[in-house]
Amino acid sequence: MKFGKLQDISQVNFELGQPHSYTKQVLPQVAIKTPKFYWGCTGWSMKEWVGSIYPEGTKTKDYLQQYAKQFTTIELNTTHYRIPTAETIEKWYKDTDEHFKFAPKIPQVISHSSDLGLGQGVLAHFCKNIVGLRDKLGCSFMQLPPHFGADSLPILKLFLEQFPTDEIPLAIEVRHPSWFENEHSLIPLLDLLHTHHVSTVITDVAGKREVLHLALTTPLAMIRFVGNGLHPTDYTRVDAWVDLLGDWMDQGLEEIYFFSHQPDNILSPQLCIYLLEQIEQKWQLPLPKKTKLLDSGQMSLF
Repeated sequence: MKFGKLQDISQVNFELGQPHSYTKQVLPQVAIKTPKFYWGCTGWSMKEWVGSIYPEGTKTKDYLQQYAKQFTTIELNTTHYRIPTAETIEKWYKDTDEHFKFAPKIPQVISHSSDLGLGQGVLAHFCKNIVGLRDKLGCSFMQLPPHFGADSLPILKLFLEQFPTDEIPLAIEVRHPSWFENEHSLIPLLDLLHTHHVSTVITDVAGKREVLHLALTTPLAMIRFVGNGLHPTDYTRVDAWVDLLGDWMDQGLEEIYFFSHQPDNILSPQLCIYLLEQIEQKWQLPLPKKTKLLDSGQMSLF
């Protein structure tokens, strides 16, 4: 992920800061002891994971099956570039277990078009195919382009009025500076999302700290965490997220998606391992599976 990438992070303030005031209004203030927690990476086609995350000898066609044994979700970026066929969707479904959820990224022909794809018919095509994931369809998300500013809110409103959120859960990520001028700049967007039962995407990345808004519009949190090659600050940042998400669970947070990004994503599983260790210690949350290295000696290869 190149967004917000920095070569020198020595002067970056990685503190999460305070949650947006909107978040407390949205959460019901009733503790959730067993929220749905999903963790994963941004792809499964990593040949570098063979021998450490995937067993030795794993063939490319079996990568997803092995990935689903280690993680409970995937930031499905492949859908950003092409709409999968019904046959592909069915294969994905069969290759994953009952605890797995896909989080599809809305195709760029929709998210990066001037009318968010409303005049092309492509939105209906995407929705028709993606619901083929059935019970393994998690929260989809739309990453709006950097030029999509607060003045484009009416376009997003039209889009959400047509998007089938009753069938396909959705979260929205914004990046234009106009959304982050002050705490009040986000409120029209948050009101719109809340009205349509659409969640926010919270991006934690070194080079764009202003987009770390900590605002929820539903009891679902989607965090896209961009690390720095397992730098010590990656771990302290995860610690802060575990504490904050624990606080939000006490206030009624019901569902969490946490996606680990690393340079080239080779080290993403190691961050997930640390995340789960902290969750086990601090939340005592029962998990259906755990991410683990098949051979701890493989750490030296990275």
